[in-house]
Amino acid sequence: MTKSKPISQTTTVALEGIKAIEVDVQTQLRSGMPTFQVIGLPDGAVRESKERIQAAFHSLGIQLPAQRIVVNLAPADINKYGSHYDLAMAVGLLVLLGVLPSDCTENSLFMGELSLDGSIRSVPGCLPAGIFAVQNNISNLFVPIDNSPETAWAGDVNVYGVKTLQDLIDHLKAEVLIKATKPKVLEEEKRSYKIDFSDIKGQEMAKRAAEIAAAGGHNLLMNGCPGSGKSMISQAIVGILPPLSPEEALEASMIHSIAGTLNSKTGLLVDRPFCDPHHSMSAVALTGGGHKANPGQMSLAHRGVLFLDELPEFPRNVLETLRQPIETGYVVISRANAHVKYPARFQLIAAMNPSPCGYLGHPTIPCVSTPKQIQAYRNKLSGPLLDRIDLHVNVQPVDFKDLSLPASRESSEDIRQRVMNARRIQEMRYQDYGFKTNAEASGSILDEVLVLDSDCKAILEKADRAFMLSARGYYRCLKVARTIADLEGSVLIESRHVVEALSYRYIPYGM
Repeated sequence: MTKSKPISQTTTVALEGIKAIEVDVQTQLRSGMPTFQVIGLPDGAVRESKERIQAAFHSLGIQLPAQRIVVNLAPADINKYGSHYDLAMAVGLLVLLGVLPSDCTENSLFMGELSLDGSIRSVPGCLPAGIFAVQNNISNLFVPIDNSPETAWAGDVNVYGVKTLQDLIDHLKAEVLIKATKPKVLEEEKRSYKIDFSDIKGQEMAKRAAEIAAAGGHNLLMNGCPGSGKSMISQAIVGILPPLSPEEALEASMIHSIAGTLNSKTGLLVDRPFCDPHHSMSAVALTGGGHKANPGQMSLAHRGVLFLDELPEFPRNVLETLRQPIETGYVVISRANAHVKYPARFQLIAAMNPSPCGYLGHPTIPCVSTPKQIQAYRNKLSGPLLDRIDLHVNVQPVDFKDLSLPASRESSEDIRQRVMNARRIQEMRYQDYGFKTNAEASGSILDEVLVLDSDCKAILEKADRAFMLSARGYYRCLKVARTIADLEGSVLIESRHVVEALSYRYIPYGM
């Protein structure tokens, strides 16, 4: 055995949002009462690591000495959450005991939770840890074998998926080496859709609005009676969105890695996320938070779709949390000891009924809601929130003649090709600005890249007087008009594009 050292040091990370912060795990053996103490602001899961480590060592026939063991997690002013510190602490102890050579931890990072039998369980946050390793020129990263596919996408770092503590010991002693994990090849497969646009009969205006929303990354609200197809159209939108770019896939996958929801086989998000929370959810569940400031539904929908069905049924305080992320593309979770920032560039697709009973304006079914009930129902949605939604469309009940018609010939794949063509035009337009869609463009950038002729300006001026458009509403109308023109392949925004964009604009009740 190698002669032990009084102090050993290994490296792991603490997670703050999708950001990984280096943590030095300093382990020391000294004389005194036999104890095992972890210091450096550990939470309950970290403090319990001593029991898991002792049990794992016992399963391997390794006896801890009758000395005082102190593990310091530095820097000591950062709260440490989670069970992924087990592996780094265990390796530090093994070095002190002489089981491992003292130089085996150099330029290496360790993450993993120990089971009582010495096996290593998966942990969240391995992909951000891998990106941290690449950015800081760390050569070797040891993670649970179930987390190795996602971590391998981080880049130029040797990722070793470890199944048991014994396997790690054998590798670090250069007796039985673990093969480094390589990113899996993602083959382009034919996309299949739960709901295809060809299955949706009638509702041509709503389907047109969905196509515009997908092409420009716009927010969409559909208002219609029950059974008119709002939910079907919302779920079908995912099928016409373009695939994630490599940068978007990595960015979104980091959030899902923190949440522990990544596909263990591919290790990377392949399709755009689709989150459809129930209206009984809390503000914390939507924005993120809790003891460890976990990502919420808005962040899990990053670069994808956040679908809110029965929109007025959500508590108003929950809906108001959408306002800042819709504008900024991120959410900030404030705690007494930290501020955690998560990306939240989602596409909001929402559906609602016109009244509490759902049948206001229905041609045959009478509405039984009173005017007071209808007003209270609508008041759950604030003007500032509705003003942030680019496309508003009334979805009429489907006629029997539409239901009796054969399925549409235009499939989701046909619409998706038009959407992708429009997205390519936008990507070229904004390549010097750091974003890719019309919905992300600010007013100053729109003033710079868009040229309106006199007819378009005259239409917008009349609309401003008639509908009292806010500054936000004006620019959001321009973004939608630009997307409509992109779908046609038109270089200029023409008057018909502006007119169609205005037809989807939110008009406050009572005007």
